[in-house]
Amino acid sequence: MPFQHFNQYKLSHELKQALEALNFHAPTPVQHETLSVAFSKQDLIVKSQTGSGKTVAYGLPICEMADWYENKPQALILVPTRELAMQVKQDLTSLGRFKRIKVAAVYGKSSFKAQKLELAQKNHMVCGTPGRILDHLEKGTLSLEKLKFFVLDEADEMLNMGFIDQVSAIIQHLPPKRMSMLFSATMSDKMKELSEQFLQSPKVIDIVPEKTSVQQITHTLIETDEDEKFSLLQRSIVIENPDSCIIFCNTQERVNELTTKLDDWNIPCDKIHGGMRQEDRFAVMEKFKNGEFRYLVATDIAARGIDVSDMTHVIHYDLPYEKERYIHRTGRTGRAGKNGKTIAFMTKTAQPLIHELEKDADIDFMTQPYPTKEEAEQHVTIFKEKIETPLHKKNKQAMIEQDIMKLYFNGGKKKKLRAIDFVGTIAKIEGVKVDDIGIITIEETKTYVDILNGKGHLVLREMRQTTIKGKQLKVHEARS
Repeated sequence: MPFQHFNQYKLSHELKQALEALNFHAPTPVQHETLSVAFSKQDLIVKSQTGSGKTVAYGLPICEMADWYENKPQALILVPTRELAMQVKQDLTSLGRFKRIKVAAVYGKSSFKAQKLELAQKNHMVCGTPGRILDHLEKGTLSLEKLKFFVLDEADEMLNMGFIDQVSAIIQHLPPKRMSMLFSATMSDKMKELSEQFLQSPKVIDIVPEKTSVQQITHTLIETDEDEKFSLLQRSIVIENPDSCIIFCNTQERVNELTTKLDDWNIPCDKIHGGMRQEDRFAVMEKFKNGEFRYLVATDIAARGIDVSDMTHVIHYDLPYEKERYIHRTGRTGRAGKNGKTIAFMTKTAQPLIHELEKDADIDFMTQPYPTKEEAEQHVTIFKEKIETPLHKKNKQAMIEQDIMKLYFNGGKKKKLRAIDFVGTIAKIEGVKVDDIGIITIEETKTYVDILNGKGHLVLREMRQTTIKGKQLKVHEARS
């Protein structure tokens, strides 16, 4: 039976402090089962539904077992998308914040040179997409000689997206002595074949959703013709009045077209798809997570492991072509014990998928009639009131960073400065201890130091008149 609180596990004070700051108290079933086995360093295959807390499940034992003094990466986490790479980096950084765990994220369509410089620094973990990870391995800019842990996250999506050859190539670079973990929402024959390539006598953990968990998501069908979809969407969101909603489409063109229509209708929305610049995609996801708008129109790129709190609705404007994609999309709602609802707009061509989901995924669809104009009109006033009311969500990362100040120093490797020089100097300030110093990132001409426990202003004031290795550096609070 799972423990009732993370305090019951043999975790360090620093990890328990981070869990408390993140408001994580009771472990989910996948977290309990993984933690119960992971410290034995046995290889794992973990099948668990989307939104069950898999990142924390593998992140906690890796953060606990990581050696802070080792400069080269000890863990490699492969994920299918750039958004997920950044999210996993943020989650692992938050978990390891008080252990000063440093995580690098590498992915395509981002500066290879900047990533090369980051990988040359101290990193305890590296998270990234298969293509870019393989590039760094082949060019010798990512060292795996000290690797202890390998994680394949969202493995089913990795295979669906055609990464199998790249993943196999990366496996060839891994040291033979390591712990490997495969996490997935579904388990196909291809997945089993892949697992045989890199797992040794793995322990299989299959988290069967409890009935209450299954019932957290209501699956709804509304039959429609293609040319009536937008009218159906308008009536559906007026009647449902979601707090937060992702509307999934199958193509970039459809996303662009639908976003324009919703904008013209004065709906607070934005879009995300693979044709956008990476910085724009990150910015949109951050605003959506923070509740700056209620409706996100997206391709399946937003279905892969993205964690958005309090997502009340998922609308399949276009039903996907594969059942696995429906499962991943639906997993954006009903997370962390909350209720959720999905609404699928079913045209005649989508009927075979629905039958497959009912048969193979044991999904019980409720059929709703096409809402009438009169029904929608009854909800217009309440709908408009909610649209005009700002939605503010709690940002987990902001919660753990509220007592942290990142300081910028205008000196780095070129001035032969090392992390120990900053620690030794800052820890001599009256009222400051080594435990108050967080992650230190030293670049060629600058250094960033996280100051914890609300001591930032004190350190900033003192360091303006204190030298490091005899050098007087400019120091100020780092910009975002």
